[in-house]
Amino acid sequence: MTADQTFEVLIAKCKEIAGRGMALLNVTQFAFDAAPILRWFAELRQREIDAPVRIGVGASTAVLAKYGISITKLLGNASPDRLIDTLEAGPSPRHGKVRLHFYPFGGLARTVAWINDYTARH
Repeated sequence: MTADQTFEVLIAKCKEIAGRGMALLNVTQFAFDAAPILRWFAELRQREIDAPVRIGVGASTAVLAKYGISITKLLGNASPDRLIDTLEAGPSPRHGKVRLHFYPFGGLARTVAWINDYTARH
């Protein structure tokens, strides 16, 4: 499927959901790199898809294995700080409404602790 076809499907899906009176929300899968995310936001808005977006932050063992990331290292000290820092600096009004969606790979308590720590540091 081409990028244009993918957007056609997303546009049709958004129209169908809105037509039923339901709230629209796009949730991404786990992401590693902010640059493609920001490009995608801009393209969404250029194609007049204005639904809020939640960026997936977290990991699954399948995703980690795909990218050759050590689960042991992740459980020890990895965090999405760099991705979040870049995303925080990147979005502008042209990107629309953007929020984070956490996948609590290391457990809910660890995820909440990281969020609180990150918030306190920023």
